[in-house]
Amino acid sequence: MGDFNLALVIVAIVVCVLVLLFNVYLLVNYQHPDDVNQAYLPKAVVVLGLSVAAISILMLPADVANRQACRNALYNGACNLTLPMKDLWLAVYIADAVLVFLVIPFAMFYYEGDQDRTVGKRMKSALLWVIMTAIICGLVLGILYGLVGKVDFTVRHLSSPVTNFPSTWTGFSNSQPCNAASGATQCAAYLAPASSEKTWTIRTTFPEYVVALATIVGSVLFAFFGGIGIACLPLGLIFSFIRRPKAVITRSQYIKEATELGKKARELKKTADALHQEERSGNKGRKWRKNVKAVEKELLLLEEDMKALEEMYPQGEKAETAWALTVLGYLAKLVLGVVGLIVSVAWVAHIVIYLLIDPPLSPFLNEVFIKLDDVWGLLGTAAFAFFCFYLLLAVIAGAMMVGMRLVFVTIHPMKWGGTLMNSFLFNVGLILLCSISVIQFCATAFGYYAQATAAQEIFGHTLESLRGIKYLYRYNLFQYAFVILAGVTFVYYAAFGWRKRKPRGRLVLSN
Repeated sequence: MGDFNLALVIVAIVVCVLVLLFNVYLLVNYQHPDDVNQAYLPKAVVVLGLSVAAISILMLPADVANRQACRNALYNGACNLTLPMKDLWLAVYIADAVLVFLVIPFAMFYYEGDQDRTVGKRMKSALLWVIMTAIICGLVLGILYGLVGKVDFTVRHLSSPVTNFPSTWTGFSNSQPCNAASGATQCAAYLAPASSEKTWTIRTTFPEYVVALATIVGSVLFAFFGGIGIACLPLGLIFSFIRRPKAVITRSQYIKEATELGKKARELKKTADALHQEERSGNKGRKWRKNVKAVEKELLLLEEDMKALEEMYPQGEKAETAWALTVLGYLAKLVLGVVGLIVSVAWVAHIVIYLLIDPPLSPFLNEVFIKLDDVWGLLGTAAFAFFCFYLLLAVIAGAMMVGMRLVFVTIHPMKWGGTLMNSFLFNVGLILLCSISVIQFCATAFGYYAQATAAQEIFGHTLESLRGIKYLYRYNLFQYAFVILAGVTFVYYAAFGWRKRKPRGRLVLSN
């Protein structure tokens, strides 16, 4: 037993170190050239935020393994020698909430501050904004916790008379397992009336209440972006293969297309200069922000067109090799898209079969993970972690799709070698906020596999009985929204997603 627990601690430490190194690798390769050798504070926040998000996802499989550490114990108190998962859960999610609502906003205000000001003034301005945010959040949390920070458990008061210890056991059988002497049975409490149900109210701890409210905010984003993304993520990869360039274009076609893109680039530059001039004059109203977002969207589409043109006309000494890699890349997208489509269908089917139908038709994926664990101890855990991470990828894909379609949603694309720190920070905040909901969602969806864990105690019992918000989870509102959005997005994408984007006309801004 002790050896198993020691191995679990060693694995947890090694995984944390690997996660940290991998996030540093992502930061170095995704950062924009303008941020090289500077913006160290936002970079540290990005690495820390990504690490907390990844570790929080991996903690649920670790919670399951931690439960199994004392499953076959021969002595009482063996579970006291395992990892204190409930304390670790609360620590991770309090850190998650602090990063989302305090640290990341501070880093964004600092990074987007006027570069002409000194570092001290930029930090002072960012700190003032964060202090105001902290005061408001603290007041809201304190008032809500004082008024409705209680948990209402529905309990049934059971009572039964007893009889003397029997001298013989001849009166017991399969049909009569209880002692019925003198008309009083020891099993009378089994037939307790409905009036015996009562409400047992206790006050929850403040950390659990903070996690619960953060879960509510994350669940709204998760149901919206995740429901859209779980359909558009695999279909986007498949339709990208369908829309791929079939052959290399001629030089004359390349010159013609490049000339058109050059005209659009000059037009965008002129528009951006005009908006920058308006910003310096202090004219930053609603129409100005709408125009800025329209220019950002056009710039992102222009970059996609430039990349597509470079793919259709590879240049240089290794042009044939570049074309071969392009073809292989689209084949990889097709394979990943098919695999993702299978995972997405499995997710939606599991939600309907196990969560929305009462009683559940089948444990479905729960049984799959258990059987994989029987094949090899960590196989089911790895599959479980993969399904949880897939939901996070779906959230990011959904946010990108909505940002490209709706002008009032700010676009924060993640590009290899071209991601600014403000986009990094935004996406890290989104991942952190949704990671809480992903864990809660997985703890509920895989409740049979993750039963008797600390996560299920926090997210299953406390959250679903918390006064004021328990009905959102009791009636599966977020699950219904997730499935409906996934179905609508699938139909929309299947009908229109395979079509190539039409050439855009002149950019028209609001007056």
